[in-house]
Amino acid sequence: MKETVISFLKSKQGKKYSIRDLSAALDLQSADDYKALAKTVNELEEAGHIMANSHNKYTLLEFTQYRKGILDVKDKGFAFLITEDDDEDDVYIPAHKRGDAMNNDYCLVKVEKSPKGFKKEGDVIRIIKRHYTHIIGTVIKRGNTFHLISDDKSITSDVIIQDEHLNGAEIHDKVKAEIINYRFEDKLACKVVHIIGNMNKEGVDVLSKILKHNIDPAFSDDVIEYAKQFDTLEDAQEHKRRDYTDRFIFTIDGEDAKDFDDAIEVKKNTDGSYYLGVHIADVSHYVQEGSVLDKAALERATSIYLVDRVIPMLPENLSNNLCSLMPNVKRYAVSCEMTIDAHGRVTHHEIFPSIITSKARMTYTKINQMLEGDEAIKKAYPNVFDVVKPMLDLSKILHKKRTEVGSINFDTDEPQITLDETGKAIDVNLRTRGEAERIIEEFMLIANQTVAEHVFWMELPFIYRVHEEPKEEKLEKLLTMANALGFRVKGKKTITHQQLQKLLQKVENTASEKGINMMMLRSMQKAEYKKQNLGHFGLAFKHYTHFTSPIRRYPDLLVHRLLRTYLFEETVDEKTLSFYDEQIPEMASQSSKQERNAINLERDVLDMKKAEYMKDKVGEVFTGSISGVTNFGLYVSLPNTVEGLIHISELGDDYYIFDEDLLTLIGRRNKHVYKMGQAVKVKVEGVNVFEGEIDFSLVDGDEA
Repeated sequence: MKETVISFLKSKQGKKYSIRDLSAALDLQSADDYKALAKTVNELEEAGHIMANSHNKYTLLEFTQYRKGILDVKDKGFAFLITEDDDEDDVYIPAHKRGDAMNNDYCLVKVEKSPKGFKKEGDVIRIIKRHYTHIIGTVIKRGNTFHLISDDKSITSDVIIQDEHLNGAEIHDKVKAEIINYRFEDKLACKVVHIIGNMNKEGVDVLSKILKHNIDPAFSDDVIEYAKQFDTLEDAQEHKRRDYTDRFIFTIDGEDAKDFDDAIEVKKNTDGSYYLGVHIADVSHYVQEGSVLDKAALERATSIYLVDRVIPMLPENLSNNLCSLMPNVKRYAVSCEMTIDAHGRVTHHEIFPSIITSKARMTYTKINQMLEGDEAIKKAYPNVFDVVKPMLDLSKILHKKRTEVGSINFDTDEPQITLDETGKAIDVNLRTRGEAERIIEEFMLIANQTVAEHVFWMELPFIYRVHEEPKEEKLEKLLTMANALGFRVKGKKTITHQQLQKLLQKVENTASEKGINMMMLRSMQKAEYKKQNLGHFGLAFKHYTHFTSPIRRYPDLLVHRLLRTYLFEETVDEKTLSFYDEQIPEMASQSSKQERNAINLERDVLDMKKAEYMKDKVGEVFTGSISGVTNFGLYVSLPNTVEGLIHISELGDDYYIFDEDLLTLIGRRNKHVYKMGQAVKVKVEGVNVFEGEIDFSLVDGDEA
């Protein structure tokens, strides 16, 4: 009924209808149909899909002066509504028109022309869905009243906790508190529901970040109980699977990996082509659709990897045991076998359920040492050494093929943080990537691509990893800045993958490399999961999905489930197709949302630990490069990925003007220019560990 009403109103392009008018137009005959329509209209209005005028006549929101979206509240109290239509400008919301709406609330806003220079100004009419139901913070006492200092700086309201709502919390405790009143004497009133621990206790800093992002680090008892039933492989399953237990299949992962969801087999054929087998743990065999375990996995949608812990998507007895391709034990897998010619083209492939035994647990370090000629490692793993050259050769062929079609290879720096026994950061280094990491990356990319294309041509409901084309105006900003830095790119509005790729190649190993890389990343759309196959712009793939990590990503688990349904069991009926048609968009949306949340949490924790490392380095001088230019100052990144801010007030030698197009600060008098990628010397002036903020100043105002 909802889809029918929305489709009808959309076709009428803004014409307004009462419920009675809608009933007649839709030719509803019975009283029950009329009641269902009235209920549907009320639900659509409550959700902000339609609006009524003073005569109770309805039309779609898009044909009115109302808009809905997420509120982005700034420090000074005003906000912007991030509308659901990417092509629409954000709507400015003055502080006095915000009501009690908070940051990230999903709101309905009345939009009018702004008298203050903004294109649009809005007034919050209704909060459709609250983002904050709980606050993570530290208990303090001012006078006779307990307050909560929120970990989230976007919560600018005073937060109070009345004595009867402390529930055992004491001063300096980190707590999770439920908001019980959003307008209590112009304050937020809360009650403590969980005491995390004293703010100075080991691990409390990371745990409070986890809870701030509404992530539960523990599984419920019923999920753990459900997972306990899986302790051995069922022999009855084996005849349904291709037996590859005698093949030389092995895993390659990081040194500290605990779950192994992908294994490989590689050989060079006599005709010059290559055989590549990518064998992925068959998680979908255990995580049955609709089970309590499946619901918990979808709610999390991803494993989260933090500096001191992992928050897994699945309970440990599955993620680290039966679903993990450990060496020398039988494990169920879903295999994708490919024959790849000397030009990187997949000429033949098969996807099937299998049972395998990994013959070795290799690490990136060991493979890299082998490639570098380490004789001891070669002797320790002679069978692996026999296939290392074909692996390397095939990965280079695949990389060359990707490059030819315009796959964009971003060079992003990743930190490696070392903690002491108390969880304190004692070192931060740049994580290095060798040939082994690139080999596995290429093999997983081609497997993901092959699976996506296979199901695409079956024309069945599926989940894709999509990356849409960048918006024209963002690309123009990138090209304007690149041109100003001396790197010209032809064809502004029709720029291709190959041209962007060439730009990255031009700036490689120059002072502008980091700045151009950062700007190009910012010009890109965010990759996400969708039912529609929209292609992957960054990789330049027409078909792409995530198949290779079902232990830690729900979309991969869903892909395995769909492969089982469509290929292995061949249970494709109308009921099944209708179910997936309806469910996949919701699963894709949940997975994309939780992925973004996990990325933000991981970034928060990394920033906090970097700041912790820099805390005792106040007054020390470092050489870095400008990684961001804003109207309030310069972000400077050190070689180990630590980043800090030089506030514009620290640039006291002149009055600096921000050029948004060129991303530069230009001195009004001396015409001195600060730009992306520029090397500078900085002194550490201050550190806020929990917020992950580091303040720098320029040393003598000079460049490095």
